Parts: sequence; C-alpha cells; structure tokens
Amino acid sequence: MKGQQGPNKSPLGVKRKESLTGYLYVAPFFILYFIFGLFPILFSLYLGFQKWNGLGKMEFIGLQNFKLILTDSLFWTSLSNTLIIWVLGTLPQLIIGIILAYALNSALVKLKTLFRVSIFIPYITSTVAVAIVFGIMFNNQEFGLFNSILGIFGIDPVSWGTNFWGVKIAISTMVFWRWIGYNTIIYLAGLQGIPNELYEAAEIDGASTRQKIQYITIPMLRPILILTVFTSTIGALQLFTEPLIFLGSSAREEGITVVLYLYREAFSNLAFGPASATAIILFIIILVFSSVNVFIANRIGK
Repeated sequence: MKGQQGPNKSPLGVKRKESLTGYLYVAPFFILYFIFGLFPILFSLYLGFQKWNGLGKMEFIGLQNFKLILTDSLFWTSLSNTLIIWVLGTLPQLIIGIILAYALNSALVKLKTLFRVSIFIPYITSTVAVAIVFGIMFNNQEFGLFNSILGIFGIDPVSWGTNFWGVKIAISTMVFWRWIGYNTIIYLAGLQGIPNELYEAAEIDGASTRQKIQYITIPMLRPILILTVFTSTIGALQLFTEPLIFLGSSAREEGITVVLYLYREAFSNLAFGPASATAIILFIIILVFSSVNVFIANRIGK
C-alpha cells in the first residue's frame, strides 16, 4: 500500500508564496503613501489649472492661476520675507552648528553629554510652544524681555509684531534657536566619524588648528554639509508654523511667508486653484535653490 505522502512543493511555488508574503508586509506603507502622499501631490498639480472654491464645480482655466500669483505683489513680498528669514535664521545655524560641534568634540570640553542633551532639547520642543514663548519675549510693550534689554542701552522699544525688520528678526531667532541643536548633533556625528590618525599625522607635520579644519575637517564633512544645506533650505522655504503663531491668522505683510500665503489663499479666500499654483511654484523654487546650495556645498573642501 502506497504511503500517504503529499506531493513535493515546487521551488517556484515556494518562491511565489514568499514574494506574496513580502508584498503583503510592505503593502500598508504604499497604500498610506498613495492616499496621504502621492494622491495629494497629483491632485494639487491638477488643481493648479482649475478654478475651485472647494465646494462647487471645477472650471479649467489653464495658466490663469499662475499668472494671478506671479502678478500679485503680496506673493513676491512673501517670497522676499522667506528668503530674508532664510538668510537671518538658517545660514547662521549651519556655520555656528559646525563651531559648536567642533567644540563638543574637543577634549577640552567637560560634561559633553549634558551639553549635547541641552543643545538638542529645542528640536524636540513643540513648535507651537516655542512660538508662544518667543512671542512673549518679543512683546511689543516696553516690559517685553528684548525691549527691556534694548532699554538698558537707551534704545527705544521695537514693535516686533509690526516692524519690517522686527518681525523677521523675531521669527529668524525662533528658527535659529529650534534648529541649531539638530544641525550641531549631525555635525558632531560626522566629526566623530573622522579618524583621529589624520589629525595626529597633521599635528606631526606641524599643521595648525586652522589648517586641520581647512584640510581635514571640512573635506571629510562635505557629505554632511550637503545633507544639512539641502534639508535646511527646504525647511526654510517651507516655513509656516512660526510666523503663523507669532503673527496670528492676520498674516501681516511684514512676516508672511510663501507657505503662509498659500494657506491664506486656500483657507481664507477659498481659492484652491491659486493656492495649488503657489505650491507648484514653490516646488520649482525649492528645486532651484536646493540644487544651487548643494552645488556650492559640494565645492566646499575640494
């Protein structure tokens, strides 16, 4: 009597079953990405050529939304404000972040762990909480913290919420304080990856501290520099929460950014077509600025 042994599974069938199992494991990510990532991008691209208030019927109007945005002086004001805040708040944090990372990596600094934790705390702090606290510190009244400091030197109080440069300095200070620790920790990780033998060999050859930084530290940190410049540029051009909390929903011209302008068009004016057109224009601007910054960062240390 023949045994009850079942047929052997073919290697091809086993491989297909394993592949199907793998696809089922990763499927939730792709489904969620399509719903909350890819679909909004494609829908926004479609809306950029439509006239729609969010409720009624869409009407195709071609490039009219882009023409409306590019001829709106407030859009150019928002772009100018964004770039100024980027210069005041983002560029300094990259430079000072390298200096702080170099200091934290030095053998001369004690309690390194405490300093590393302290400098990283602003990054994990709620952005809304940071904006509220800084809004109190940059109070327009004489008793505000920064106005009190200015009063010590005999300088008149500054209306931080309405002054052209006051608004930008206040928002830039928030951005700088919140992100300086993030970049410092990234630079510190990059510095710790540089072999000490390089510094020891340079020291034997009589290299100064400046020469070691110029010919060893900066070239070895070039990939990290490119990463931080790229992410910081994108983050600065997408600035939204800080000016929204500091200025409120009024979005004054002195501090309105491109994303805040986009938000106003969509949810205050119910003009989703121009808002989507603004998003497309912002994407192109980010692409250009990021490419230029990465090119410049890539040249550093060569």
